[in-house]
Amino acid sequence: MALALLVSTKKGAWILKSDRARRSWDLTGPIFLGHIVHHLVLDPRDRRTLLMAARTGHLGPTVFRSTDAGASWKEAAKPPAFPKAAEGDGRVVDHVFWLEPGHASEPEVWYAGTSPEGLFRSEDGGQSWQVVPGFLRHPMGIDWVMEDPKQSTPDGPIVHSIAIDPRDARHMYLGISGRDGGVFETLDQGKSWTALNRGSLALFLPEPSPEYGQDPHCVRLHPQAPDVLYQQSHCGIYRIQRPARLWERIGEHMPKEVGDIGFPIVLHPRDPDTVWVFPMDGTDVWPRTSPDGKPAVYVTHDAGRSWQRQDRRARA
Repeated sequence: MALALLVSTKKGAWILKSDRARRSWDLTGPIFLGHIVHHLVLDPRDRRTLLMAARTGHLGPTVFRSTDAGASWKEAAKPPAFPKAAEGDGRVVDHVFWLEPGHASEPEVWYAGTSPEGLFRSEDGGQSWQVVPGFLRHPMGIDWVMEDPKQSTPDGPIVHSIAIDPRDARHMYLGISGRDGGVFETLDQGKSWTALNRGSLALFLPEPSPEYGQDPHCVRLHPQAPDVLYQQSHCGIYRIQRPARLWERIGEHMPKEVGDIGFPIVLHPRDPDTVWVFPMDGTDVWPRTSPDGKPAVYVTHDAGRSWQRQDRRARA
């Protein structure tokens, strides 16, 4: 089966398409050379529409849309933007970090996560965006976002993970990085939210097990087993099986000399027990590096009970 890889970088985007044997590849790009591309996503509902979250030199943070598999692009008529200061809290979108296709029953709906922390919704395929008021104006919302984004990491606090339950368009999860973030859940499509952080640690705080304030880096819901979620956090790798509300730290089974701090976590599309992570050095080394300067992917095939390093070169 042929495969397409969508590659986002700080210098533009590329699309690689393989032959059926995946032995040769055709490269398309660069797309928007020199622009920061945070996310490039193919809509699984029609398999031809692409959305791109980019930060351009002259347009600032915006979203582009292609309906011909990347041959041509058009900027959103109304990109994600917070209400003006008179109506909102004065926040200004620095960049759009995450794009998420909506539920299969809503073919024109998309969601976007931004920095500073914001959640936006489009109902016309990504051409115009509106803030989700239930998150922006939640009674606890001011506590879930950083008052001063400059106090965060270099790219700022981010709504970086949006997961929609394939069984119910109203049921969603958010992952928010930053010292006031965490994982949050809605059962009514964003009108109300609750924190889902029990068991997830915030070792950088005086109280390591707060209701919120954790720093998740990536949250994933398994498409074939939507009650199973995984989280790669600043303080570990976690798994939860709903309706439980307690995360289990499965990263404790990683090699001690490697640890379980990292940014990405990737789920096997058909096996909810198979997960890949890419550990980083979580000490005071900055910018971040791999542990001992030796990058490698680790995989589990048993839901985190054991992990194997994957860095052997394939033999010809």
